Amino acid sequence: MIMNAVVIAVCLMLFLSFIRINVVVSLTISAVVAGIVGGLDIHQTIAAFNDGLGGGAQIALSYALLGAFAAALSHSGLTTLISHSIIKKLGKEPNSGNTQVVRWLLLITILLMAISSQNILPIHIAFIPILIPPLLHVISKLHIDRRLIACILTFGLVTTYLILPIGFGGIFLNDILLANLNTNGLNAVAEQIPKAMLLPAIGMVVGLLTAIFISYRKPREYMIEQPVISDSISTTISRKSLLVSLSAILATLIVQLQTDSMIFGALSGFIIFRFSGIIKHEVSKDLFNQGVHMMANIGFIMIAAAGFAAVVKSTGEVSTLVTSLGDIIGDNKALAALLMLIVGLLITMGIGSSFSTIPIIATIYVPLALSFGFSIAATIALVGTAAALGDAGSPASDSTLGPTAGLNADGQHDHIRDSVIPTFIHYNIPLLIFGWIAAMVL
Repeated sequence: MIMNAVVIAVCLMLFLSFIRINVVVSLTISAVVAGIVGGLDIHQTIAAFNDGLGGGAQIALSYALLGAFAAALSHSGLTTLISHSIIKKLGKEPNSGNTQVVRWLLLITILLMAISSQNILPIHIAFIPILIPPLLHVISKLHIDRRLIACILTFGLVTTYLILPIGFGGIFLNDILLANLNTNGLNAVAEQIPKAMLLPAIGMVVGLLTAIFISYRKPREYMIEQPVISDSISTTISRKSLLVSLSAILATLIVQLQTDSMIFGALSGFIIFRFSGIIKHEVSKDLFNQGVHMMANIGFIMIAAAGFAAVVKSTGEVSTLVTSLGDIIGDNKALAALLMLIVGLLITMGIGSSFSTIPIIATIYVPLALSFGFSIAATIALVGTAAALGDAGSPASDSTLGPTAGLNADGQHDHIRDSVIPTFIHYNIPLLIFGWIAAMVL
């Protein structure tokens, strides 16, 4: 099991990322190692990697255009007005009282937006590069630890689809989890899924509360590059700018929901800005380049992650890893549940998507769980939690890449140390514990 290609490649990728090797380079090197250890020759490995690159192109282009849209929105003046309004609520002489009120309002607003992005307005991570960069000045002024913001965003992105069968949660719980469980002989019904996933979701809540009240409650200093906005600076924008900005936001949401494409959603918003007269012709090119540059690193990571996942799947070592559990477990039911969850963690961290992990592991996990006498509810919790584990802490997951895309707009938020490691600690560990408890008590 230790010499399995998936285990070696994921551990290598995490190690290289941790020692500050660029994530794209880490993914590429680890993909080559996965292929060779998994029995592919160098040509087969490169071919599989190249074939997989196309799978990340769509999300990479989506990020680039969202960055351009975010830059245009910021240029319109609307985001400056929002930041100024929040700062004014602090008063000319900030005190512990008004600072705490604004701090909590900001954190709660970000949390509610992250949750609603999965169901009420199912736009997933599209809101982050639009909402967060304009607020970085305020976040820095309030001395809020950006690792806390990353944890809040990831909580909303992940926990929501684990427990609420609406929007992305409906896709994860019903279209993917339930469908794959029943395809492999479990005979579960839709009503059982959210109930079985309740305990793992509680683990996520424990992680969030730990981040808020223990880990990141202390102030953290950031360099404030913008000057503090004073009363002498105008806080108004023209009615035309306001209408154009709101129209662009609305168009972006509507087009994305109608086409199920962040690419065309962001493009429509940018086009409205460009031809409204708010953005001059000579400025639009620079804004577009600025936005694309802001998101370029995230896009390349997603492309490399797709290539890495393709190589891992081509080796066939995922099935080998899961079936090797039988040789280790014996008749120990508690150990079986723990190892199934740990293997799910490794697989999801490598692939970078819990949605893509379920079809891979359900085929073997369902018969294995039933052979150990796990109930239907316990099997649901095992497979669902095993797939979700790693989504929060993977360098290649959009649940960590999305927060980094917004929080690192000014270059003060490291993807690995400020997004990946904090979310791994606060969510994967409690999710592992509560998922194991669910498997044993349900």
